[in-house]
Amino acid sequence: MTTAELEPELLAAIAKVSATEHLLVAMDFDGTLAPLVTHAGDARPLPESAEAFARLATLENTTTALISGRALASLREVAQPPENTLLIGSHGAEVWLGPDGEELTLTTDQKELLDRVHELLDRIVASSPGTLLEVKPAGVVLHTRQASAKVELEANTHAHSLLDSLPGAYVSDGKRVVEVSVVHASKGEGIALTRQASGATGVIFAGDDVTDEYAFAALEPSDLGIKVGSGQTSASFRVPGPESMPAVLNAILRSRAGA
Repeated sequence: MTTAELEPELLAAIAKVSATEHLLVAMDFDGTLAPLVTHAGDARPLPESAEAFARLATLENTTTALISGRALASLREVAQPPENTLLIGSHGAEVWLGPDGEELTLTTDQKELLDRVHELLDRIVASSPGTLLEVKPAGVVLHTRQASAKVELEANTHAHSLLDSLPGAYVSDGKRVVEVSVVHASKGEGIALTRQASGATGVIFAGDDVTDEYAFAALEPSDLGIKVGSGQTSASFRVPGPESMPAVLNAILRSRAGA
């Protein structure tokens, strides 16, 4: 898809927000800048998206940010973001707002709870073919992308039955994942943090997952939300998939450079 093929209304909205004094361009990673893949470590941004995003990071009064469910270390490895890009990982539990920022530190109770969550989900994976766990600094993720529909349903149901009432555990569903965190955070908080840190007067955010709805909900009327792919959303606009994002990012780049 080229920029010219984007909806005229979306192009107009991009131009309007891009004229703000200080623009924050915040993106989800998996399913937005990068196509979804079976193995998380294989994900890479589409080259055209990475190039446009990197060029946006060089513009005056423009801040770029990645707001992802990935752990920060994983996000850095696969996204290889521009050096000055703000990073929000683990759905807002991990934050990097510059070299002087503090790293995530869990309390003793949170560490013990994280071990308990890991133990409970390990039992589910042991009896659910095609499922696997991803351990993050503040949580554990049950992945079911390689499981059959029947196994996925049973595993998800079992996970919720064990964890929904566990004090201090925050459980949420994404695309074929169940996320469990011992730190209360969301991508909406990620939007608020990066907005404050950058001093942004306008925000453009794009994301594809259920958890990105928290970010869309945190946008102000003068901001712009773009849903990537199918599914219900509160975003004002939608594009078909990650393959559309080079056109979107180049439209932002042209509008912002002109502004």
